[in-house]
Amino acid sequence: MAERLKSRKQIDFLFRSAKSFSVFPLRVFYRWEGSAAARVGVGAPKRHFKRAVDRNRIKRLLREGYRLQKEALPGLHAFIIYTGKELPTQAEIMDKIGVILKKLRDLQP
Repeated sequence: MAERLKSRKQIDFLFRSAKSFSVFPLRVFYRWEGSAAARVGVGAPKRHFKRAVDRNRIKRLLREGYRLQKEALPGLHAFIIYTGKELPTQAEIMDKIGVILKKLRDLQP
């Protein structure tokens, strides 16, 4: 998938130089990279979710929420981190991803 942000080098650069905002329970780090295709990564903290099954479910929900609502945001590199302490529902994630995408659309240069 060309839309996934997977490279450790790109992720480290994004965290060092990106802007961020929160829409509880999500935190978004983003940066605009010219006219390249949009790339998004997701994460869940091991601190709050010790079981890999729970972390993988959260990441799967985040990716699916983005996939269903994504729009043309050329040049966007973003990383979405789930910061809540409880397992989310799909409806919660869908609502929050919608808010995030609307805010990113407004911030687009």
